[in-house]
Amino acid sequence: NLQGKKESYLSNLFEGKSMKFDEFIYNQPDMSVLSDKLKNLIQNFKNSSSFEEQDQVLSKINELRKHFETMSNIAFVRYTKNTFDKYFEQQQNYFDEINPIYENMIGEFYKALLQTKFKPQLQKKYGNQIFNIANARIKTTSSEVLDELKLENKLTSEYRKILSQAKIPFDKKENTLSQMVYYFYSQDRSIRKSSNKAYWDFFEKHSDQFSSIYDKLVKTRTSIAKKLGFNNFIELAYFRLNRTDYNSDDVRIYRDEVKKYIVPLSQKIYEKQKKRLGLEKLNYYDEPIFYKSGNPIPEGSSKDLLEKAKKMYDELSAETSDFYRYMLCNDLLDVESRAGKAPIGYCTFISDYRSPFIFANFNGTIGDVGVLTHEAGHAFQVFNCQDHFFPEYYFPTYEAAEIYSMSMQFFTYPWIKLFFGDKKEKYFYQHISSAINSIPYGVSVDEFQHFVYENPSCPSLERNKKWIEIIKKYNPHTDYSENPDLEKGISWYRQTHIFEVPFYYIDYTLAQICAIQFWIKMERDKKSCWKDYLNICKIGGSKSFLEILKEGNLESPFKLSCMKNVSIFLQDYIDSIDDLKIDF
Repeated sequence: NLQGKKESYLSNLFEGKSMKFDEFIYNQPDMSVLSDKLKNLIQNFKNSSSFEEQDQVLSKINELRKHFETMSNIAFVRYTKNTFDKYFEQQQNYFDEINPIYENMIGEFYKALLQTKFKPQLQKKYGNQIFNIANARIKTTSSEVLDELKLENKLTSEYRKILSQAKIPFDKKENTLSQMVYYFYSQDRSIRKSSNKAYWDFFEKHSDQFSSIYDKLVKTRTSIAKKLGFNNFIELAYFRLNRTDYNSDDVRIYRDEVKKYIVPLSQKIYEKQKKRLGLEKLNYYDEPIFYKSGNPIPEGSSKDLLEKAKKMYDELSAETSDFYRYMLCNDLLDVESRAGKAPIGYCTFISDYRSPFIFANFNGTIGDVGVLTHEAGHAFQVFNCQDHFFPEYYFPTYEAAEIYSMSMQFFTYPWIKLFFGDKKEKYFYQHISSAINSIPYGVSVDEFQHFVYENPSCPSLERNKKWIEIIKKYNPHTDYSENPDLEKGISWYRQTHIFEVPFYYIDYTLAQICAIQFWIKMERDKKSCWKDYLNICKIGGSKSFLEILKEGNLESPFKLSCMKNVSIFLQDYIDSIDDLKIDF
C-alpha cells in the first residue's frame, strides 16, 4: 500500500532523531523565573509598534508556554504511570499549586491579546478561534480565586490517588480497579456477580472519602464561580471548556432528543441481550457480557495487539502508518495494567518533543482494542497539529476531540479480523450496540452534574438519590436490587470526569453522534469520508466545534433532524443483525 509514496514523513523528519519517552528530560519549572519572563514578554507585546514586531513577541510567549506545558505533561504522565513514585507525586502536588498561578498569568496574556490594535492582522494569520478562547478563558480565573483553584486541584489529585492505589482482593490475588474489569466479562454469572460485589465494596468502603471530596469540590467550585461574577458554577464550567458556540439550553434540548430517539433503541438492545443470555432479568452485572458464548476476546498479548495495530495503520493510510510507527519507535504507548498505575485512559501531547502519548490499561477484554483505536484517534489528530502556532490549537474542544477518537474506531473496522479472527461480527455488533448504549448514560452524567451545581447545598444522600432517578430516566432497565450499595446511588463515584473535569461527558455523546455520521458516510464513499476526516484532523483546535462539523460535512447534533436521521440508520442496522446467529 505504501509503494510509490513520494516521501515518508516518518523517515524524513524523525529517522535518526527519535527519542523514547523515558529519555524525555524533565526539570521542575521555576515559577518566579517563568513569571518574570512572561510579564516582560506580555509588556513587550503590548508595546509593539508593528504587527511584525508583535508577532515575534507572540512567538516567544508561545515557546515559553509550550515548554512549561511540556514539563507539566511529562510530570503528569510519569506520576500516573506509577502513583507510588514519591518524586513525581511531589511534582504533581507542585503543579497543583502552581497551575492556577500559571493560568492567571495566561489570563493576563489573553487580555493583552484581546486589546491589541493588530487584532485584524492576527485574525487573518491565525484565525478567530484564539480570540474566542481568550474571551472565554479570561472569565475563568483571577488572583482573587487562586487559593481555591489550588484547593480544587489538590482535591482532584486526592481522588485520583485513592483510585490508583486500590488493592481489591479477588481470585486469590490483589487487583487494581482496571484489572477487576476482566472478571466482569466472565461467562460464569457467579463470577460476574462476585467480582462486581468486590469492586463496588471498594467504593462503598471509601464512600465517605469520595463524598467528602466531592462536597468540598462542589463548595469550592461554586465559591470560585460566585467570586468571578457567575450565578453558579455551570456558567463558569462552560467557559472553562471553551464552549463558544452552544450553551446549556442547547444541551438540555439535546438530552430531550436522546430521550426521544436513542433511549427506546437502547432499551431494545438490552432486551435482545437479555434474550440472548437466556435470562428472566438483566442485572447490572450481566450488562458487560454480551453473548451467551462469551464476548469476543482479542487474540494475543498486549504486545501482540500493538504489533497487529501496526499492520492495520500501515494499510489504512500513509498518514496513519507514519504516525503509528513513530509512536511505537519512541515508546509512546503505555498500555499494561499494573499496581500503582492510574486506572484511566488518555492521550496527551508533549509539545517540546512533538510527541503524543497514549496511556491505557489493557485487561484482556474487548475493551483493549476499543481503547487502543480510540486513543490512537486522539493521538493521530494531535500528531497532525504539531506545527500549529498556538498551543490552544493542538487539540480542539473536548466534544470535537472525541470525534477523532470515536470515528477512528469505525475507520478501523476492516482490520478487526486481525484482533478477533472469526469473532469479528460479534465485535461489530457489540461495538455499535455499546456506542448506542453509551449515549443515554452520557446524558445521565450530564444531567446529574447540572442538578448538582444548580443545588450546591444538596446533602450527599439526596444527591445519590437523584443519581438513581436520572439513571432510570435514561436507562429504565437498570436493576440494582441485588446490590444494596448501588441502590444507594454510589456508582457515579467511579466516573472520574465528574470529579476531575466537570461537565466533560456530554462531549462523548455529541461526538458519538458525529462519529456515527462518519460511519454512515463510510458505507457510501470511503475515500471521500477519509478525506473529510483527515481535513478536520489537521484543523485541530483552530476552529470551534460547530465550525469543525461544517468543515467535516457533518450535521450538528443540536439540529433537531440530526438525532432522528441517525436513529433511523441505527434502527435499520440493529434490525438487520441476527444476533442469535452470531452468538457462537
